[in-house]
Amino acid sequence: MTSTSIKTVGVIGTGVIGASWTALFLAKGLRVIVTDPAPGAESKLHEYLKKNCWAIPNKITTPDKYLQNLTFVEDIDPYLGELDLIQENGPERLDFKRRLFAHLDAKTPEHVLIASSSSGLPSSEFVTDCERSPSRILIGHPFNPPHLIPLVEIVPHPKTGDEHVTAACEFYRSLGKDPIVVKRETSGFIANRLQAAVCAEAYSLISRGIVSAEDLYKTMTSGLGLRWAFSGPIMTNLLGGGGDFGHFMDHLGPAMKSWLDNMHQHQFDMDSTTEKENLKEKVNQLVSHVNIEKTEKDRDIFLTGLISARSEI
Repeated sequence: MTSTSIKTVGVIGTGVIGASWTALFLAKGLRVIVTDPAPGAESKLHEYLKKNCWAIPNKITTPDKYLQNLTFVEDIDPYLGELDLIQENGPERLDFKRRLFAHLDAKTPEHVLIASSSSGLPSSEFVTDCERSPSRILIGHPFNPPHLIPLVEIVPHPKTGDEHVTAACEFYRSLGKDPIVVKRETSGFIANRLQAAVCAEAYSLISRGIVSAEDLYKTMTSGLGLRWAFSGPIMTNLLGGGGDFGHFMDHLGPAMKSWLDNMHQHQFDMDSTTEKENLKEKVNQLVSHVNIEKTEKDRDIFLTGLISARSEI
């Protein structure tokens, strides 16, 4: 299978991630067959697509033709033979995914690539009941929102075939995505683990009264976030060391060790109701007047401009 042979995609689940994937697939000219048992799912999906189709970079379909390749079905089983790839976006529950993937593996032709948008469950944990062709199953985890953020984490389980990893990389790349391959399964994969580490320290600093939620926001958006959007942490270290990563580690390593020791000493306790309530109170001072719809739209405008600027460098 190659990216050019994938013409029809099945999308299972139309929550935030599934709807965003659907928007991207349609914008790239693919036929998309969608299913979601939730009440009102079809109308909510259409509303989402109409609201967000404008933002997708390098789309090849016009707005008037955008929805013509969309088919919403109550039962996807009769259409499984027409699919070239499935993007699953169901609940992050092991029992649910085990049943679903065993069913999909048994009912779909063996050439169909089956990818899960799971944000933390490795596929080795839910392919246990797949008996036909589990080698074509893997994780294709996007970063939200998938129709804008290029990153896709491709996470094979130990028995995923190399040819399927290659096909997934080629497919996502053909959509304008920037796929990475996680070489060994780990819970949370890569982006969410990095995000969890930064958020945990942010929670600690805010809850301990070291910085306000507003100034933490500025620290990321006016500082770290700007640098990391271009060069990431490792390349930022390299630049900070004058082009010598070893020099950076030798120079700042001892200081970083002391900071990390202090972080571990004051680690935010996710199990503590008191700490969580204290954090919520402080964060609510920042977010109580936030217009979520405007913030989402402003985010999408910013991301579109940032991604376009990066592509021109």
